[in-house]
Amino acid sequence: MSEQPSRYTRSFGGMTGALIVTVVFVLAFVTWRGLFRGESDETPTVVDWQESVALAERADLSVVHPRELPAGWTATSVDLVATGDPRWGLGVLTADGDFIGIRQEDASVDELVELYVDEKPDAGDDATVSSEITDTWQTWSDDGGDHGFSTELDDEALLVYGSAPLSDLETYLGLLTR
Repeated sequence: MSEQPSRYTRSFGGMTGALIVTVVFVLAFVTWRGLFRGESDETPTVVDWQESVALAERADLSVVHPRELPAGWTATSVDLVATGDPRWGLGVLTADGDFIGIRQEDASVDELVELYVDEKPDAGDDATVSSEITDTWQTWSDDGGDHGFSTELDDEALLVYGSAPLSDLETYLGLLTR
């Protein structure tokens, strides 16, 4: 069989032209889609964290949680694992939309801080914040403005962390109970 030449000639100019047409089409589509896209609803989903605390208590887990949330604060996430390697987590947004989280699990404080504050956090001085859990907290921070307060409870580590101002984090610490 003999190979026959193609019916059209391929050239660098032709390929460049096709590329330009494709880019113009993609840009036109993105612009058109943007014109007709509605406003996105960025309202966080509210979770019933008290129900998770009740479930934990029925599973004989003693989780650290706030007695209540201040007005305007919203619980947005819960992580409860009651079997195997138990752990507890609660994510909250303050009235200003800043994040505060709590993690309690059978791990070292260093592991939790590395995971939730920063890989190389700055350890600060101990802070005195009265709560039903403890009055002395180890402090942590990173260059991005995140802060953490930690303590050990028997064989578990407890970390309260977030991007919220220190005053909000300290308010949250004062609400903690078991």
